[in-house]
Amino acid sequence: MFETIKKFLGIKSIDYAQLMKEGAIILDVRTKSEYGYGHIKGSVNIPVEQLHKNLQKFKDKKRTIITCCESGMRSASAKGILKSNGFMNVHNGGRWLSLNNKLY
Repeated sequence: MFETIKKFLGIKSIDYAQLMKEGAIILDVRTKSEYGYGHIKGSVNIPVEQLHKNLQKFKDKKRTIITCCESGMRSASAKGILKSNGFMNVHNGGRWLSLNNKLY
């Protein structure tokens, strides 16, 4: 029934593991100390407050970026920042722990 509701609302399921296989970047936008307590292996850590100053680190605006954080709020903000700066394939992965479980 949940899948029917998602289809009705136009909500698509995202296969994050497949996106990673295709070369996606995981951008963890928590603080350095939060990231130090645990993170997804291979993720890039740029706190959301510093994202504007670090956009040049992502040279290919077509490459898929998956944002994550502690609750999903900062990663949603990061997605907005990236999209408003011309990045085309950005997904909010939400909580880093939940995203990690979807990847492995």
